[in-house]
Formats: sequence, C-alpha cells, structure tokens
Amino acid sequence: MVLLSERISRVILLLSLLGTIALLNGSGVEARIRRYKWEVKYEYRSPDCFKKLVITINGRTPGPTIRAQQDDTIIVELTNSLLTENVAIHWHGIRQIGTPWFDGTEGVTQCPILPGTTFKYQFVVDRPGTYLYHAHYGMQRAAGLYGSIIVALPDGQSEPFTYDHDRNIILNDWYHKSTYEQAAGLSSINFKWVNEPQSLLIHGRGRFNCSSLTTPTLDTDVCNATNPDCSPFRLIVVPGKTYRLRISSLTSLSALSFQIEGHNMTVVEADGHYVEPFVVQNLFIYSGETYSVLVKADQAPTRNYWITSNIVSRRAPNTSAGLGIFNYYPNQRRSPPTIPPAAPIWNNTRPRIAQSQAIKARQGYILHTPPLSDRVIVFLNTQNMMDGYVRWSVNNVSFTLPHTPYLIALKENLTHAFDQNPPPDGYDFVNYDIFKEQENKNATSRNGIYRLDLNSTVDIILQNANTKNPKESETHPWHLHGHDFWVLGYGEGKFDMFNDPNKYNFVNPIMKNTVPVHPYGWTALRFKADNPGAWAFHCHIESHFFMGMGVVFAEGIEKVGKLPSSIMGCGETQGLYRP
Repeated sequence: MVLLSERISRVILLLSLLGTIALLNGSGVEARIRRYKWEVKYEYRSPDCFKKLVITINGRTPGPTIRAQQDDTIIVELTNSLLTENVAIHWHGIRQIGTPWFDGTEGVTQCPILPGTTFKYQFVVDRPGTYLYHAHYGMQRAAGLYGSIIVALPDGQSEPFTYDHDRNIILNDWYHKSTYEQAAGLSSINFKWVNEPQSLLIHGRGRFNCSSLTTPTLDTDVCNATNPDCSPFRLIVVPGKTYRLRISSLTSLSALSFQIEGHNMTVVEADGHYVEPFVVQNLFIYSGETYSVLVKADQAPTRNYWITSNIVSRRAPNTSAGLGIFNYYPNQRRSPPTIPPAAPIWNNTRPRIAQSQAIKARQGYILHTPPLSDRVIVFLNTQNMMDGYVRWSVNNVSFTLPHTPYLIALKENLTHAFDQNPPPDGYDFVNYDIFKEQENKNATSRNGIYRLDLNSTVDIILQNANTKNPKESETHPWHLHGHDFWVLGYGEGKFDMFNDPNKYNFVNPIMKNTVPVHPYGWTALRFKADNPGAWAFHCHIESHFFMGMGVVFAEGIEKVGKLPSSIMGCGETQGLYRP
C-alpha cells in the first residue's frame, strides 16, 4: 500500500510540474475548436407580418450566433438545401489570416457552394470583438441569410469597461419582393429601382401595416398582424443593471438611427476595436458596421420604453419604423405608454458627420499608423450609364465579377480569367465637379484588379459625388475584406490632395473594417497590405455592389498556401477541381 501511495504522489507531482511549465510558457489554456453544422434553405416566414420566402440557417433568421474566444478555430459545415440556388457565406470582420480561401466571397475567393452539397469553412478568430456573417452570393443577404459572431477575450483578461449583461441586436431593412425580382429590375434596360424597404427589423422582427397592402389577395395569411413571427423584439432588463448591447447593421440599403427612449448610450467598441467612450442618444449606424454601447437601466422601472430604428440619409416616408421594447423586469410584456420618440431629420448630415468624427481609439489601445504611405488611390463614386443600363462605378469603371475566382486565377496563373490591366488610381481631379450632373454619364465595365506590394502602406480616399439625378448624393458604407484600416479623417466637399492630408488624425485614429462616406463628402483610410490573398473592397449596400460599386485588391499571392480543392469547380477552375 505504501508503494502504491508513493507512486500516486509522484504522478500528482509530475502533473503539477507539467501544469506549471504550461503556465510559464503561455496562458495554459489551449484554443478551442468550435464546430457548427448548418443547413441553409428557403422557408416561409413573416418577420414583419408579411409572409414570404426567406433563407434560414437551421430554421432561423437571423441565424445562430457564433460565440468563441480569441484564437479559437471555427469550423462550419454548411449544407446548401436551396435546391436551385448557389450560396456562399462571408465572415465579416474576420481577417482570415492564413486562410484567404475561406473569406466566403463568391467570385473573389471561392466558387459558390452548389445545391445539395456540403462545404466546410475553417478559420481562426484572432481578435476579440463583435463581427458578422452573411451571404455573399448575388443579393442573398437581403433574403435573411445573416447572423453574428461574438469573440470574447481569453480567460483571465478583462476589457476596459464593465457591465452586468451582454446582449446582441442586429438591425436590418426588409423588402417584400424577392431578391430575384430586385436583381431583375436592377439589371434590366427598363431599369426598376428597388425603392425603399417596406419595414425595418430589430433582430429579425418588425411590423408592416397590413392594411396598406396594394395588391388584393384572398389568402388571409399573407399579412397577419397577430403572427408571432412579428411580435416586437423585447429586451428584458433588471433595474440598476448595466447592459452591453452589441448593435450591428446588415441593411440592404438603409442608413439607420437607433435609440432607446429615455436612455443614454455610451459607445465603447466599433468593428472590434475599443473606442474612447462618448455618449449618444441616437446611434447612427451603416450597413456592415458593429458597435458596442453601454446602457444602464436607470429610468423609472414601473413602465417600459421604446427601442426604435429609423432611416436617415434617404427619404422613406412609407417605411415602417423598427420598434422594440426595453422591458423592465418584472413588468408585464406590454407596450410603453408613450408614442415612440421622434426620428432624426433624415437629411441632416451634421450629427452623422459629428458622430463619425467622434469615434477615436481608446487611450491605452491606440495602434499607430505607419508614418507615411507608399501609395495613394482615390476612388470617385458615381452613378453612370453603360450600354443603356444603370450602373454604379468607381473612377468611371463599373466592376463585374469574373467566372473564375480571383484568388484561384492568381495563384494558378490563369491569366485569361480576368482583365490583366489595372483600373485607374484616380480621376480628373482638376476638372470634375462633384456637385453637378455630368454631361457624359457613360462608364466602362471591367474586372481588372489593384495589385498591391506586400507589406506596403496604402491610403484610400473615398470621394462621393452627384448621382445621375440633380442635387443628389448618397451615403455609401465601404467594407474592406481581410484587413482593418485606420480612419484618418472625414471631410465635406471635394478632397484637396494638397491641404486635406494636413487635417488627418494621426494621434488616435480608430481602426475599422467598414466606414461611411457622407453625401458630397470624402473619407480617408490607411491600411497595411500585409495579408496575402485577394480581397474585395466595396459598397456594402446590396444593390450598389450588385450594380458595380466595388474593387479587388491582391497582395502577396506568392505567399498564399496550397488552395483547397473545395473552393474550385467553376470557370477555368473546373479542370483543377479534385474532390
């Protein structure tokens, strides 16, 4: 018995020593592998009381939330049960370092996932923060295929702010026409604009006025205000507690304001980066952006309060506002006794620009920019005509995706797969008047790309101008895949290449992956081209990217590892496909 006890003691001592060594060499906690099995298919749903086909993941829209810790590996086995439709999913805000083929951008990094097949995405979430996933094939995002990715810090690490509870809210706009109807109208010579959405959703729930239906129907279930699918979103809160609300936007078209009646919100995170805290009553948010705000349940707990979302930057008088309920526990699930708070004036750009300029990196978490850039590219956003079709263009070039994904074509040296001539780095700065309609509205269509030197520093100036319509300029949220960028500044009017760089913020610029360009304004960005791969950079408005408002950057292709055969099978990759 003594010998046995001595052996047990030695084993315990050895295990203790091994644990100590692990702690000395690192955190002692291994990154986890988190596995998900998803089935994507069409189902009838009534998110705003109007019944239509939506794309669900495992029967849900929004889809399941991916929750992980920094450096975890995510594996998603996605089965496409759409029957007659391809699919691809982009992991928005995840940089895909070392796995550029799993960025999920059809035509750029992969061939689409065919009906009836299963595709495995596998990648590491290398930074904590609030991120998104959504369809990146055609206009499927507008059909409900989206969700959240929430990445926590490793065990033992803490954030620079405190809260009692963590909640997640995705904002969206909602159309009753299918994405196919919308796409057909946009791509016809007899152009049909998608118009403003029918309603706004707060985490998948909205309320359309069924009495306003213009097309009569005998099916009483087509629009049913009592359908539980469209009961208001409710956030139940305990008096005195502080809530971290992770607020994201995946609208197809709309810029939004978000507010909670009677409650201030303190902004603390943007696109996965800590923000020097500032207080807002209205949070302006653009498609593709994510924010964390802290809200304290400090109002009279005897009643409930409205949560609202409203459209800004576009006139949309017929769109139903997004309505939810900030429900104090233990109140009944009843509506607030007041009318919802008034929306901001839709065309007042001043508070929106002020919020953009207020977003700075938090002290103690500032990542400084390289002091100089190696290349400056100016992108002029315009609306144009091309062979009778209405298109969006960048530097007078309307972007089209090739049949062979760029990443594969570049890695396999398939030079005939796309135009080898690069698009222009700028436009006629001297003579172009951004405030007027252009006499020559014609553009060209190309699929060339911008090749960037690996590890070079690139400045991007995004410039908005007048559309084809008189006295009209729009808000465009631009999203960069595979990178974060420093936001150096915003300005009104035409960018002055000699004087405006003197106004850049090099002290505490925030890093983001999505940024708005305000009407008749400019936004300046800087990023390091340090992630080998091919990466899309585009307007995050579904119809605008569909109509050509985007570009592709390629960098360090020679450093990209062996491509998995699962991303092949289309265009010139058919001969390379090895299942």
